[in-house]
Amino acid sequence: MLRVENLVAGYGKVQVLHAISLEVPKGSLVTLIGSNGAGKTTTLRALSGMIVPQSGRIVLGGQDIAGLPSHKIVRRGMAHSPEGRHVFGTSSVEDNLLLGAFTRLTGGRGKGDVKADIDRMYAMFPRLAERRTQLAGTLSGGEQQMLAMARALMLAPDVLLLDEPSMGLAPRLVEEVFATIARLKEQRITMLLVEQFAAAALDVADFGYVLENGRLAASGTAAALKTDPAVQAAYLGQAH
Repeated sequence: MLRVENLVAGYGKVQVLHAISLEVPKGSLVTLIGSNGAGKTTTLRALSGMIVPQSGRIVLGGQDIAGLPSHKIVRRGMAHSPEGRHVFGTSSVEDNLLLGAFTRLTGGRGKGDVKADIDRMYAMFPRLAERRTQLAGTLSGGEQQMLAMARALMLAPDVLLLDEPSMGLAPRLVEEVFATIARLKEQRITMLLVEQFAAAALDVADFGYVLENGRLAASGTAAALKTDPAVQAAYLGQAH
């Protein structure tokens, strides 16, 4: 579904990613873990067109999308729930969800039943249903994270990018976010997850990549990475 080959990207003259390659098969949940500053968010920004890669290929559904602007990448089926949530604070919860479906409503992507999908988001995130007319900027941090995820899902994406969905949340809400991700996995939604809580990410993922200083240091099934002594010592708080 999503294949990345020798991706090089950064900001201005600063190169952050050094020829990384990864794959997210259809229906799978793949996680990208690493320390702060390793290049995880930069990877997602390059994939979704927020920054232009310097070189390399990003193949989505058989088409190379590297270098395309974000709105064209969205039309090809990639949704990005960004680090920091970035909801439209002066719009209502429901208007945020409708904005997530913008390309479906304007003919850039198959429309489907948008109203039914909004109802499905409310069923998945009951607190959003309770606050459907409330301005998004007045929601709690956890509620905004739920809204950011629901807004991305309103694209009916082929691939969903999740960037640090647990950032800044209380432990109880972190558990709630990961329970939601697990439900999405059961629905066979293709996802690439960047997450600071490596243990939780590996618990829910099928496959994982470890990023260090913009280079891939390890990869394997999530189960294998969880038992890798180097990964345990560096990211899981264990040493053997």
